[in-house]
Amino acid sequence: MALPMQRCWARLRVLTLPWPAAGYHARTRIWGLDRIYKPDPTDPETKKWHKGPAYEAKLYGRHGSASGVMPETLWPSREQLRAIEEEEKEWYPSLREMLEQLEAKEREELRQKQEREKLIAANMAKMPQMVEDWRRAKREVKQKAREEKARKERLLAQAREKFGTNVDFHSPKFQELVKELEKEEKKKMKASKRKQKEEERAAMAAVLNTPPASAQPAAPVSDESL
Repeated sequence: MALPMQRCWARLRVLTLPWPAAGYHARTRIWGLDRIYKPDPTDPETKKWHKGPAYEAKLYGRHGSASGVMPETLWPSREQLRAIEEEEKEWYPSLREMLEQLEAKEREELRQKQEREKLIAANMAKMPQMVEDWRRAKREVKQKAREEKARKERLLAQAREKFGTNVDFHSPKFQELVKELEKEEKKKMKASKRKQKEEERAAMAAVLNTPPASAQPAAPVSDESL
């Protein structure tokens, strides 16, 4: 019997209500004068957005003096006003300041562009000399490589003359011979440079000791020429 009765009550509920009714009862709201809802700030269940000066300002803006909020309490303090002014200066500059910043930015970009163009022009002017220096350095490297190769071949030929054709390049005797030959070659080069410098000094001294043509005595005049 109970099951048919429950079905009957469910059908009547669906027919009488356009939507299903909630299964709980909402907490009664606190209404003040003129039906204005004002939450209790001391209630721990009151939401945080229903507390504080922001919500009171909202109430005053919606209901005016009927909200019971004192408008002087909504005005910011001196410290808050200073903070607001600083924030406006930082994030909301005036039109003149924005124009000055834009002009300064354009001047800086123009200066950087001119400096970059000058640097490019200077580098382009140096380009031929840089290419010539690079080619000369490359020729010097090749020349040193050829000289080193010729030196090694010369040392190898000298070693073959002393040890024969079967030469072990890793043997201690061959390494000692190479060191001795290198020392002798360095001595010869130093002696050659010293001799060249002495010859240059002698030539310079001869040039300095030679009197000029105007300082040489004139040849005597014979009586026959007269």
